[in-house]
Amino acid sequence: MKMFVRIFIYAGCCILLAVSWVITTNSKSTAEKQLILINQASLLTSDGIYVRALPLLEEAAGYDAIHTIAAENELKRVYLALFDNRGVPRKYITLLEKQMSRRDAGPEVFIEAAEHYLSNKKAPEALEVLRNGIAKTGDVQIVTLYENSRYAFETHRPSYDYAAEMLGQTAQVQLEGKWGIAHFDGSIMIPCDYDKISTFSRGQAIVKRAGSIYAINSYNNRIAVAQGDISDFGNFSDNRISLLFEDGWYRATGEFETGTSMFEEIGMYSGGYAAAKVNGRWGVVDLSNDWLVPAEYDEIIQDELGRCFAQGAVFARLGDSVYLITEGSITGSAYEDAHPFSDEGYAAVKKSGKWGFIDTKGVEVIQFIYDDALSFGQHLAAVKIGELWGYISIYGYVVIDAVFYEAKSFSGGSAPVLTDRGWQFITLLEYKRGATL
Repeated sequence: MKMFVRIFIYAGCCILLAVSWVITTNSKSTAEKQLILINQASLLTSDGIYVRALPLLEEAAGYDAIHTIAAENELKRVYLALFDNRGVPRKYITLLEKQMSRRDAGPEVFIEAAEHYLSNKKAPEALEVLRNGIAKTGDVQIVTLYENSRYAFETHRPSYDYAAEMLGQTAQVQLEGKWGIAHFDGSIMIPCDYDKISTFSRGQAIVKRAGSIYAINSYNNRIAVAQGDISDFGNFSDNRISLLFEDGWYRATGEFETGTSMFEEIGMYSGGYAAAKVNGRWGVVDLSNDWLVPAEYDEIIQDELGRCFAQGAVFARLGDSVYLITEGSITGSAYEDAHPFSDEGYAAVKKSGKWGFIDTKGVEVIQFIYDDALSFGQHLAAVKIGELWGYISIYGYVVIDAVFYEAKSFSGGSAPVLTDRGWQFITLLEYKRGATL
């Protein structure tokens, strides 16, 4: 019995050794074949005979062995030499995608792919590659290339007499004294036919024409009519619109269901809060009439649309000073002026005659060196340098040159700017593929 066991173990060991030898031999022969193919191709490419080198390298790259990466890199070089040939560009991209998908992909392949796209004026594709490379490798070179490339933009042709701050991907625009709504690319969504129009939210806007106030949808169809003696209205958001009656301002829904609380003035809701004035003093109120900030200030700072609240913070004015208020308490020092926070990024504040930026804790994050500024929106902030406006990144670098007469904040990848042609919209190329920054 013991003898049988020994024979069985011995036979098993022999089989394992034989299998290992076969695997090793085959692996070695594959690697050797790869090397032969690469060397043959190298002789051809040295004479510029790329067409004949191509099948050799494609075969070598098809093996899974030690020289695969070398074969692929040589193959990419041949693809580029034959790039004008039909089907070759797709092969080159496919090989790049294969290399980038590997678990151990290095930063160099992401940089190569991005630079290829950039050289062919395909910025959205390049930026997508760089974002993936950052997520996979965290490489500093990729981050640098991304930051140097992500602010490319295009200017859309339509122009207007005026364009307001954007809400989402739309903005109120004025043409020949009448108001409408434009898409982020400047194309018109609701014609400029109205005496007044609110922001577009939840698929509708509030308009005024020939003394009538009513709601319309994106197809410019009337969907609700305001009743009563209403002389004015504010901007529409959070399914709330402010309406001015004879005795003051009231909140209403998009269907004009009017509440009972009256205010001397009220701003636009953002994040469930709005600046409101009662008894001559300003505070911040929620949808349930609870005061986040008591009405005891001279002013609650609002943006052009009437928004005041974001990231849990507001700015309030007392006398000549503006204070940052978070969680109901004043945070940090006093400022001369400020613009409200957006949903992300830093706020623009003024001190000693110049504008800079702070975070929600009141910490200075970008120096006070600008002649004017707006708070950050989508990692960019409009700043005034001398007489012209441009944009800086969250690192404080000018990434879109100051060439505009005026500029608004980015939203949905676009921003209204004042040019020689009037108010136009610029869009970051990164957003042409729906990317988020």
